[in-house]
Amino acid sequence: MWCTGKSIIFVWLLCIRTMIMSSNIEKKHHTCDLPNTLIEEIDSYAPIVQGIIYEATQGSFKGNTWQDLANFVDKFGPRFSGTQTLEDAIDYVLNKSTSLGLDNVHGEPATVPRWVRGSESATLLQPRIKNLALLGLGYSISTPEDGITANAVVVNSFVELKERAKEVPGKIVVYNEKFVSYEETVEYRSAGATKAAELGAVAVLIRSVTPYSLYTPHTGVLSYGENVTKIPAACITIEDASLLRRMADRGEEIVINLKMQARRYPDTQSRNVIADITGFSNPEKTVVVSGHIDSWDVGQGAMDDGGGSFISWNALKLLKHLGIRARRTIRMIMWTCEELGIIGARQYIQRHTAQNENLQFVMESDMGTFFPKGLEFTGNNLVKCILQRIMQLLAPMGQMKLRSPCQGPDIDYWIKAGVPGASLWTRNGKYFYYHHTNADTMLVENPEALDMNTAIFAAVSFVLADISADLPRHNYTAELS
Repeated sequence: MWCTGKSIIFVWLLCIRTMIMSSNIEKKHHTCDLPNTLIEEIDSYAPIVQGIIYEATQGSFKGNTWQDLANFVDKFGPRFSGTQTLEDAIDYVLNKSTSLGLDNVHGEPATVPRWVRGSESATLLQPRIKNLALLGLGYSISTPEDGITANAVVVNSFVELKERAKEVPGKIVVYNEKFVSYEETVEYRSAGATKAAELGAVAVLIRSVTPYSLYTPHTGVLSYGENVTKIPAACITIEDASLLRRMADRGEEIVINLKMQARRYPDTQSRNVIADITGFSNPEKTVVVSGHIDSWDVGQGAMDDGGGSFISWNALKLLKHLGIRARRTIRMIMWTCEELGIIGARQYIQRHTAQNENLQFVMESDMGTFFPKGLEFTGNNLVKCILQRIMQLLAPMGQMKLRSPCQGPDIDYWIKAGVPGASLWTRNGKYFYYHHTNADTMLVENPEALDMNTAIFAAVSFVLADISADLPRHNYTAELS
């Protein structure tokens, strides 16, 4: 199809030439001094890149990623680590990849935890009776069968918790922390139970880590500290955390009954999903596109991270559809068990450390597949300059930018080992509205945005897999300084 539409696409390319602009590089400003031969080589990919963009956003592939993702999440729903549903979803992708003629299709084993939420509830008993919406945190222990009934201490911060330490023993601590940023505020979710338990609390209820709520609790994992009593932990809504704080400020006695049947079972087996388009001259060298196939046990996992997985998968499908093959191999990986600790990626990367030198570039999408702004990358100045030149080829979709560093959790092990990489950068202002909730459904996904993101992953991975230059490694610490 690509060959038959070549002349039309070339004319279209000439029409949009005036749109091509230099990409902005945020944070770091280095002089790009690429050899003219490399500049000319990258620029020569313009017709192919425009063909990829055209087919994804206006041609016969338009809407495919959204439709494929909708079929998938509607069929399987949430795909939680340790469940048969996740394994069935993995089989589905493997079987489809084989039928599409992708190469090296297989599942790589990973040992993953199995934590089951079970029934859970929280009831405000005083000063009035009210059911509190909640979601237990991953790895939380259970309460006794009859639950825990105790007075609550409501605090707005770890500082206030420490100041009121004498009030905490035997109480349920309620955190009503303000959302500052996910990176800062998530500390309450991950460490809140341990800090409260150190002072003698019997359970914690944590205000969901989100800037906005429509009475939506958000789950996530916690970390229990060593040599500290484990206590049950769950997240409640912003609305209820604020309500409890107002009651406490009025001096009202707050009594809550918390019931959680959460249980940790022995570890089980899962798989990372692999599919390739094998390189025609340097097949041992690889460009990776990736997202994680598992999700939390609520919602549909459409945004986190169905979208990221499916733009990666559809990038390969699109290149296969167009009959385009690069010098190096382009590999799609759907990581397993990201949500319970980036476990699938860690095991895969450790198992393949010996092949790190053959990695040309690694990519990930795990912050939502909203309308794209460009890429977040980590690499040295040469990598930055090459990416900057490639960004210019994406001009038909608007000015695509670069910024640093890369924020991909699953590929982070590679990035820290010096492998250059990037994560998708999107207009994701509402990502944490839906993150780890029942609201993570297909309503979050936009077909046009998915088409554009698919085109970015397909185009960038192809050019980097096909150019003559091997990308150099970086010193991770130096790149952050």
